[in-house]
Amino acid sequence: MIGATQQVLSSHWHSIIKILNSLLSKLRANHVPPLLVRKLFTQVFSFINVQLFNSLLLRRECCSFSNGEYIKSGLAELERWICEASEQYAGTSWDELRYIRQAVGFLVIHQKAKKTLDEIMQDICPVLTVQQLYRISTMYWDDKYGTQSVSREVFASMKMMMTKSSQNVSTNTFLLDDDTSIPFSVDELTKVMPDVDLSDVETPPLLRDISAFQFLQQNT
Repeated sequence: MIGATQQVLSSHWHSIIKILNSLLSKLRANHVPPLLVRKLFTQVFSFINVQLFNSLLLRRECCSFSNGEYIKSGLAELERWICEASEQYAGTSWDELRYIRQAVGFLVIHQKAKKTLDEIMQDICPVLTVQQLYRISTMYWDDKYGTQSVSREVFASMKMMMTKSSQNVSTNTFLLDDDTSIPFSVDELTKVMPDVDLSDVETPPLLRDISAFQFLQQNT
């Protein structure tokens, strides 16, 4: 029964990998410049990072030990895909997942109660803010081994740091913003545009009768 459940959960990540492979194949087949492909996948993985990370901080059922293991296995699949896609097409996509990677690292680490705040903030979750760490620590629950979250001393230190920085834990400042922009300059694009031979490419039927696209047939 457990094995069947794991297969179902794994299939979700495999579906994502299948979509990424399909998208990359279409982009390459249509001669989209690698620069744009990198920018697109960087944005895709940034979106994945925001959605997964925010779900941990908003839904207690997601902030569990077993869910941390599940996301960790999925991140391993995504890392493998990024390596296979190569830096030419995937770019810095792995870096875009740094928030969820570190949050998951905290969820699945054992003996949290023995970790000091410095160890957590410097070694385990260096990019997370104290507000985000406090939120994850209070939301965390171990549905597998029954282990506890961080110690009372660490909780007290977090509260003290947040008080000093005049931050309010009750607000949503711990959430990540979803940035939908994909910045690049025209100069960047013109320098990497590939030379594509269109002599053997037929004009799409929908464009043949539109005067503005007659030049496509002339090139053919």
